[in-house]
Amino acid sequence: MDKLHHECGVFGIYDHPDAARITYLGLYALQHRGQESAGISTSDGLRLTVEKGMGYVADVFEEERLARLGGSHAIGHVRYSTAGESSLANGQPILMDSARGPLALGHNGNLVNALRLRRELQKEGAAFVSTSDSEVILHLIARSPERSLENAIVEALRTVLGAFSILLQSPDKIIAARDPYGFRPLCLGQLDGSHVIASETCAFDLIGATYIRDIEPGEVLVVDGQGLRSITPFPQVQRAFCVFEHIYFARPDSQIFGKSVNRIRLELGRQLAREAPADADIVVPVPDSGMTAAIGYAREAGLPFELGLIRNHYVGRTFIEPKQAIRHVGVKVKLNPVRDVLEGRRVILIDDSIVRGTTSAKIVQMVRSAGARQVHLRISSPPIVGPCFYGIDTPSKQELIGANHDVEEIRRFVCADTLKYLSLTGLMTAVGEGRSQYCSACFTDKYPIPVDQEQQRSLFRSL
Repeated sequence: MDKLHHECGVFGIYDHPDAARITYLGLYALQHRGQESAGISTSDGLRLTVEKGMGYVADVFEEERLARLGGSHAIGHVRYSTAGESSLANGQPILMDSARGPLALGHNGNLVNALRLRRELQKEGAAFVSTSDSEVILHLIARSPERSLENAIVEALRTVLGAFSILLQSPDKIIAARDPYGFRPLCLGQLDGSHVIASETCAFDLIGATYIRDIEPGEVLVVDGQGLRSITPFPQVQRAFCVFEHIYFARPDSQIFGKSVNRIRLELGRQLAREAPADADIVVPVPDSGMTAAIGYAREAGLPFELGLIRNHYVGRTFIEPKQAIRHVGVKVKLNPVRDVLEGRRVILIDDSIVRGTTSAKIVQMVRSAGARQVHLRISSPPIVGPCFYGIDTPSKQELIGANHDVEEIRRFVCADTLKYLSLTGLMTAVGEGRSQYCSACFTDKYPIPVDQEQQRSLFRSL
């Protein structure tokens, strides 16, 4: 599907007798954040053991593999590549043996100065085993002159620029850190007296953990035998939470950045109905990402909410098309219209975004082919006009339809009767208090951290 792709998800637990299996479940809940690879690192207090593989969590971790992961501390990672090609070498957690002992790292985000730092480290003799920007952090820690591991981590993180919500594991501790801008979510919970850390609170719900608080932007949190220690070693900057987490990436049953994702998506739909009404019979979501906003739109507009498109949830990462071409088979295998719902109706079709526009055009045509009289496409975010450099797999600016065409041109391309986007003001109204703390660079082309041209070109080559 023509969507922005999720970035990564991290999970960790300290001092639990079933650490590996709890981490497995935590990653299962975070599967939506990355379907390319999955990995778990465990510690028995002396050494680290890492198991990882390509594919979904349930496919990577069969019983035999989990049995090899002994120990009471664990971190885990699910990945979708935003920097570095798709390969097992780039799977995480990344394990490094250094003079400080073994270290494992799981990273959600993207470093905008990774290319320059990598070159400098290679000149000093560093040997990289992956093309991932995350490995830069481990090399900086290993080469730091600071005596303590915590100080070496802080020095390394002061050197990098960009988005990072990370978990680091040594044999006797887990260290969580979040960049000063707070681009990506990271939260702290508790399970049976053990501390747990995850990208989203939905992971806590699955394992029965209690949410305590968000790990703050710029916070470094150490979890070891002494309990919790928190430090804030970075200069304060204007926060830049990724607003697209609320629009699309996070699960609606999660709480991130201190707010309910479900509640905000409902408000996105309500606000869209206020700004962009249409004379229609029913409101239909593009599943699953348009579902909650469509409910909000229908409630505000006083129109029936109908499931006019059904999603096949059992389509794998790869789909082999028949040799004899079938029109739009790539979309049809994932979505199918319900003719009884759509036939003869004027339909308001709700989706969260339009990226290249190709899939939107196919979905509009699918709804028309099922007998809809009119199709009014409504998008619960503004036009995407710029790529993300902070941990989301985004097409280049040249490929973004919103960056190169006005709304009327896009409407004609997707063949909708009308097309309306939520305004940026409407988006921030739906987010509510603290809206000045959000990054909206993909909608404004104004970036909290500048990215040089070479780094940009390197990122798009690696996708």
